[in-house]
Amino acid sequence: MDFIWISFAFICGLIAKGTSLPPSIGYLAAGFALNMMGYQSDDSLTLLSDLGITLMLFTIGLKLDVKNLFKTEVWLGSSLHTLTWIIACISIFKLFALFSISYFSELDIITATLIAFALSFSSTVCVIKLLEENGEMRTRHGKLAVSILVIQDIVAVAFLVVATGKTPSIWAFSLLGLFLIKPLINRMINYVGHGELIPLAGFFIALGSYELFELVNIKGDLGALIIGMFLASHQKATEINKALMSFKDLFLIGFFLSIGFTAVPTLEMLGLASMLMLLIPIKFALFYGIFTLLKMRCRSAFLSALSLSNFSEFGLIVGALSVSAGWLSNDWLVILALAVSLSFILTTVIYSFSHVIFSKYRPLLAQFERDTKLEEDIFTQPCKRPIVIIGMGRVGMGAYRAINNHSESHAWGLDADKEKITWLNEQNIEAYYGDAEDIHFWESIDLSQIELVLLALPAVQDAMNITTQLKGAKYQGKIAAVARYEDERIELQEYGIDKVFNFYTEAGVGFAEESLALLDSLSLLTTTKD
Repeated sequence: MDFIWISFAFICGLIAKGTSLPPSIGYLAAGFALNMMGYQSDDSLTLLSDLGITLMLFTIGLKLDVKNLFKTEVWLGSSLHTLTWIIACISIFKLFALFSISYFSELDIITATLIAFALSFSSTVCVIKLLEENGEMRTRHGKLAVSILVIQDIVAVAFLVVATGKTPSIWAFSLLGLFLIKPLINRMINYVGHGELIPLAGFFIALGSYELFELVNIKGDLGALIIGMFLASHQKATEINKALMSFKDLFLIGFFLSIGFTAVPTLEMLGLASMLMLLIPIKFALFYGIFTLLKMRCRSAFLSALSLSNFSEFGLIVGALSVSAGWLSNDWLVILALAVSLSFILTTVIYSFSHVIFSKYRPLLAQFERDTKLEEDIFTQPCKRPIVIIGMGRVGMGAYRAINNHSESHAWGLDADKEKITWLNEQNIEAYYGDAEDIHFWESIDLSQIELVLLALPAVQDAMNITTQLKGAKYQGKIAAVARYEDERIELQEYGIDKVFNFYTEAGVGFAEESLALLDSLSLLTTTKD
């Protein structure tokens, strides 16, 4: 049975990729196809799905800056959206009831509020997959969307506590003791090295935190997220995240398949789910309006709102609770499952054209932008340095030192990680915080002062996104990038980047040149002695 699931998921994922759609849409289709063919889900698929979600939340935590949750545009934006969304949905449901549309006419104010609340959440799985596939997790709008999702997850857990009556035990306070043993956890992570123990350590911490929080009657997934945030400052957080990436993507296939196994829909249910899809534009409009009201730039507000314009798998949990309590009929669970699935497909397809849509409708969207901007959206350019290095990781730092050691302060660094910028500045390195994938950033500076842009980024999609924004901002200088594989190097050069260095080949060249310099030194020393 497992082989049949894998086969269908692979074939449907391959077809989706062949039609320029994300493979996750193929996995959804595979789940519904298997269900209609009479196959049923079992415990192994549920286990895969749960593992995928737990690892995903843990890796989100590893990349999350807790301070982002306290930004006004995050906590206030999330709160305002939930409130206005529920009011809007109840009004629309009552309108549907006036037209005697089945199922909606049966809803009272409590059940209508419950469904509206369930649909107010955005899918963590869908949004994270979108951002990762487009290389936008570290962008301004990507960080905003992820922070909103974390706030929503916390609210979801609070609701489950109230709805199920499962209150945290008195032992929950003992979790504060984790702060006392953090040095021990850090030493353990350092001790595992860089080999096969790294992914195993990630599994151990993620699943261990899940079980630990479950023991004190707190949702385990929230525990994985919190422990990930707890360890985000560790120097190996990025390495653990990369080690778990493939496992997480594999296990999440189980999640997408499991949605299709929820139930076999009727045409009437499909029609009602399609009606719920009419709420998606309202969800987008509310998010966009609130973000711009809170002084976000129109592009960041647009992309964040678009990525969050879907329904969450949490709606299925609320539906299941409501059905078991007798508040909703079982058919509503199927309708919600269909609406969630359709919203995944809609968001994924539309988001693939997000940058094109923004460019086309930018004059209209910009009308809603406030004159006053948030402090982190204001950038001061170091005009005396004509070379900018984007991505101040190991490659970026190496390039920065090489350029500035051979010339007088020609290069400056740019990175989307604010804490990294603070650390670099403390080391007397001239680096600045900014989102290079935002065309507003490039339009806010004098590009005539920049002669060369170095893209020291590991992801091909990131390099392509930044190149697109540079071209859109009429940049006339040169662009160089690095790639890990030869096909990536060719792809980037065909995309318009002037020079692309194969990371491993160039590392070998640099190693050889530095080593040959040792021979020259030895020859010179021998000559001197003679």
